[in-house]
Amino acid sequence: MVRLGEGQFTYDLTGDQWGNLPDGWLYEEVACVAVDSNDNLFAFNRGKHPMIVLDKDGNFLRSWGEDVFFAAHGISITPDGMLFCVDARDHTVRKFTREGKLLMTFGEKGTHKPQMSGEPFAAGPTHAVVDPRDGSIYISDGYSNARVHKYTPDGKPLFSWGEPGTRPGQFCTVHKLAVDRDGNVYVADRENQRVQIFDSKGKYQDQWVNLAPPTHVHIDDRGESPVVYVLETFGGLRSNYMDLGNWTGKNLGPRISIFDTSGNLLASVGDRPEGLGVGQFSMPHGMCVDSRGDIYFAEVPWGQFGSKMDPQRRDLRALQKLVRVDAATD
Repeated sequence: MVRLGEGQFTYDLTGDQWGNLPDGWLYEEVACVAVDSNDNLFAFNRGKHPMIVLDKDGNFLRSWGEDVFFAAHGISITPDGMLFCVDARDHTVRKFTREGKLLMTFGEKGTHKPQMSGEPFAAGPTHAVVDPRDGSIYISDGYSNARVHKYTPDGKPLFSWGEPGTRPGQFCTVHKLAVDRDGNVYVADRENQRVQIFDSKGKYQDQWVNLAPPTHVHIDDRGESPVVYVLETFGGLRSNYMDLGNWTGKNLGPRISIFDTSGNLLASVGDRPEGLGVGQFSMPHGMCVDSRGDIYFAEVPWGQFGSKMDPQRRDLRALQKLVRVDAATD
């Protein structure tokens, strides 16, 4: 058991793969996770069973999405308990019930618009979230576009914003999104190593810098003061043509940085170099927080670690649970 974090954001973890899967099943990689109002976990993964549903103790409940998804990327749960699932390889965003019934589709399977055209979707949407106030839908079009698209609750396009670049309002890989209770949109602008914040009309408000590349933003607004979790991957140089790098350095990510909505850092979880050991993270890609404050942490380690190990191995750790320590009883 390893303890990470600080203050009220302190967590215990075992470093083991989390979840009791049926015999012979593998996540392969978990791209993103979400929890419902009963703290059931939805693990959107790149294995043969793309949506694996587990209870809060890790017991298997059901699966769905077989022969539907090509490359799981982003998932979010709406205030009324529906799921938005983003497939980055077939260029679609779909809305499902928690049991897997398809309700709505954005994009056309296997078809995409020209790269950097600004039109949805250009070879790689990444995430979709809902404004809790009015049900408006935001979709990040991040791999071959530098855009955020906004839709009505019934799927009609409203407007888009963003362009390639490093200045405020510009993007370099729009990777994940979050919306707070006031309708502000938080954008994980990954390769620019920042989170940008916009109002509901797409007007730039602020940016948080001094980050390793952020892969996910999650807002827990159930308390009196919302808490913003920023998931960061490794921010150093892994290697170059001379086989030199600083990938063993500490405090370069991967980690979780926890903020208030004014951008004040409340805690940092994880300071070790990336890896597969206990207390280390590999390739962070998605996270969520349950009603107790525990963190579910999704990773896609195959590209970084798989080829360096057994090429046939697909059981690398892809999902961890960080159990929040109760200071009153610790």
